[in-house]
Amino acid sequence: MEGKGRITEGMTRRGFVAAAAAASALAALGNAGCSPSQNSVVKKDHATPPDPTEGEWVTAACWHNCGGRCLNKALVKDGIIVRQKTDDTHEDSYEQFQQRACVRGRAQRNQVLSADRIRKPLKRAGWAPGGGAASNGQMRGKDEWEEIEWDEALSLIAQEFDRIKAAYGNKAFFINGSEAQQLMAAYGGFVNNWGTTSYGAFAYTPGICGFGGFNLSDNGNDRLDFKNCEVIVLIGSNPAWSSGGSPIYHALLCKEGGTKFVAFDPFYNESHSALEAEWIPTRPGTETALFLGIAHEMLRMDAEKKLIDWDFLNKYTIGFDAEHMPEGEDPQGNFKDYVLGTYDKTPKTPQWASVRCGVAPEKISAVAELIGKDTKAAVVGSYAAARNTHVDNWPQMLMTIGAMGGHYGKSGHMCGLTTNARAYNGGSTIFQAGSSGLKSIENPIKDEALCHVEMWRGILTGSYNYTGSSSSKRNPGVKKDIDIHVIWHGGGARLQTADDQVTGIKAHRKVDLVISNASFLTTNSKYADFILPVSTLWERDGGFLTGNREMLIMYSRVLDRYFETYSDQEIVMMLAPKLGIDPLTIYPIDEKQQFFNQAAGATMINDKGEKVPLISFTQAEIDALKVEGKPQDGFISFTEFKEKGVVSVKRKEGDAYTYYFGKDFIEDPVANPMTSESGLMEIYCRKLAASCKSFGFSSDVTPIPTYYTGPEGYPGTFAGGDIEAGKPSKYPFQLYNPHYLRRVHSVMDNVQWLREAWVNPVYLNAQDASAKQIKTGDTVKITSPYASCLRTACVTERLMPGVVGLPHGAWVDVDEATGIDKAGSDNYLYGCVVSGAGVSGWNSGICTFEKAAEELAPDIDRPLLVSYEENGDYAGKGM
Repeated sequence: MEGKGRITEGMTRRGFVAAAAAASALAALGNAGCSPSQNSVVKKDHATPPDPTEGEWVTAACWHNCGGRCLNKALVKDGIIVRQKTDDTHEDSYEQFQQRACVRGRAQRNQVLSADRIRKPLKRAGWAPGGGAASNGQMRGKDEWEEIEWDEALSLIAQEFDRIKAAYGNKAFFINGSEAQQLMAAYGGFVNNWGTTSYGAFAYTPGICGFGGFNLSDNGNDRLDFKNCEVIVLIGSNPAWSSGGSPIYHALLCKEGGTKFVAFDPFYNESHSALEAEWIPTRPGTETALFLGIAHEMLRMDAEKKLIDWDFLNKYTIGFDAEHMPEGEDPQGNFKDYVLGTYDKTPKTPQWASVRCGVAPEKISAVAELIGKDTKAAVVGSYAAARNTHVDNWPQMLMTIGAMGGHYGKSGHMCGLTTNARAYNGGSTIFQAGSSGLKSIENPIKDEALCHVEMWRGILTGSYNYTGSSSSKRNPGVKKDIDIHVIWHGGGARLQTADDQVTGIKAHRKVDLVISNASFLTTNSKYADFILPVSTLWERDGGFLTGNREMLIMYSRVLDRYFETYSDQEIVMMLAPKLGIDPLTIYPIDEKQQFFNQAAGATMINDKGEKVPLISFTQAEIDALKVEGKPQDGFISFTEFKEKGVVSVKRKEGDAYTYYFGKDFIEDPVANPMTSESGLMEIYCRKLAASCKSFGFSSDVTPIPTYYTGPEGYPGTFAGGDIEAGKPSKYPFQLYNPHYLRRVHSVMDNVQWLREAWVNPVYLNAQDASAKQIKTGDTVKITSPYASCLRTACVTERLMPGVVGLPHGAWVDVDEATGIDKAGSDNYLYGCVVSGAGVSGWNSGICTFEKAAEELAPDIDRPLLVSYEENGDYAGKGM
């Protein structure tokens, strides 16, 4: 259906290059709550490059969670963004490095000013209030959209909320996003959700077994000490793609200092290449088996080569051998005898490990010798190995290998994670923003929370595995009924980034009402009834972003409000009165005051190790911000901080910021215990096994690190899961999801500059592809037990045989006639496979692939999902 206010078939992205470039000019017209006239003419971009000496450089948020959180600046002239740059606030040096942005940050304006920004509220054309047939849920993702006014959109939503609450109660509301959750808590409550997200098994296991607590952000030594390592063993690590900014710079300094790098990974990636790492191809999800083989070799060779730090094991751990078991536990259950096969008659030899992980036995033995106690070794990696099903023991296994070598609490020795913004630079944050001054409203519904792995199945079937809302309220094996009628995506990308997307789409089509706060037609929004357009951080008053531990960024408003978009808080404040709620009970102070509170409460650790105020304020600065506050002294003035956009410290050897993970624990384990029951590193951890069992998903987790498997992963590539028999299954390839430089998780997938530069192929091993007569550039159909997708092949020797690499985060684009996704959305190929503590198993997939008859157009040439023609009308379609 064509015409004003409706979405129709779209133009190509190449056709909108000029429109995207001109969006900044339109934004200059967009005062708060005011959109340009429909007669506005889109002007083409500047014919000549802008003069960088004209205009004002403004610190522009680069807020996406890649791990870098780097300095990003926009040149604004007459309300138009004409250029971007990164950190030049000081000379770049080893002591104080610049916070340089990656290609994603440098493409930020092409996102914020994209031609497919949602400019006014959209309502799905086929939706009507009342639920049931009126909601026409089967058309979500297929229907057309209508542009409506804010008051109409919020009134319709409020009416449906009141109807559904009266008929079904507050347990009918499934809500994502912190601001939406605040409103719903005030409205009577909502059903929440929980999951391990990017952390995988690291979300739960470390705190229980005594390995540094949640997410291990401080699990490695700081960057000045990393260069003291003689060898760094990497496990599933690619900071060059996943953590743009400084991490790869720190790693390169280690290489230049003579550090040897060894990399366990299914893919020889850009980081391995840059670091000249010895690549040891390793199957996804088999790292526990690999490290059991390494442990076996350390034990076997110890008498001759003295690889094990027995003093460390005896003093700081529990459960390694029969003499150091927890009181009351069977001595035969110790880790050492499990590895040697003393009682189960299966020694975990390199040959045993090789069958499972694919690493040659001699390589396993070599690494075991390489990381002995007398080598300054770091055994570190990302969360990737923990994003598998049935790997709850993996963080405990990693901890154990580190303990065997005594690689904790001293220079040049470390074992654990080096990832995200803390990659190659562990330790506590030096700078920290203050509190906004807002108080969280407690959710009255405390006993309902759906695990990400099974939440879509729970909503679709009306039954889910009850786990409670905290670790103290687990109730194993209890099934509960659930009756969800509303899904509100008030933030995040839950439908895109959670497991079992196929079922998720069905669940969205079942309920009465779906709402999405969004700037673009994301996956959340495609299957919604209302899209509420959200402003970006470039259009808000300011805020803070923490990246690596040595800096803090303060961003400012870059643009006036872009058309009729609002912040999530503003949307809540507009909706609250329609639900009979005073918005001031949720937000008693406005966003400007919240920003000032964060600034005034910001702190830093000075060179003496003391926490002191960070920002100075004069009364004139406070008055200019139009907020309430008092003058104060600090390390940097507000005016200077705003101009620079970043504050950092200059480091030197032995300074107050030097950090060795575990140092305090090693010096005095009684005064500085780990977080386990015993206060020690628990190689035998009875609480871990009991806790994982209490979730009710599976009972396979043992007190010691063991290798156990499920229906997918490497065993799933064989018929009946029988590796020894060697008969291929219907899905003989492992499927895993490397992070990709085009996106930050799923964010920025619509940015045309990045789409053109990073084509988002499927990576295939050359031998595997040749057997199917597939070459680079061919369209490939990838099929899992759950669904199929199409991608263009990239045939390479850099991927080990038997593994398929599908980059993470593409926005799903389902052909409704065939059910095939044309975008290559990773979670479209994953199902509901629950285990242990509810770990999302994004690297545990299995699949097959074949050459497809259909030719797949490059993503840059696919139609825009939502766009605007020069007369202001829509062009595009719902899917």
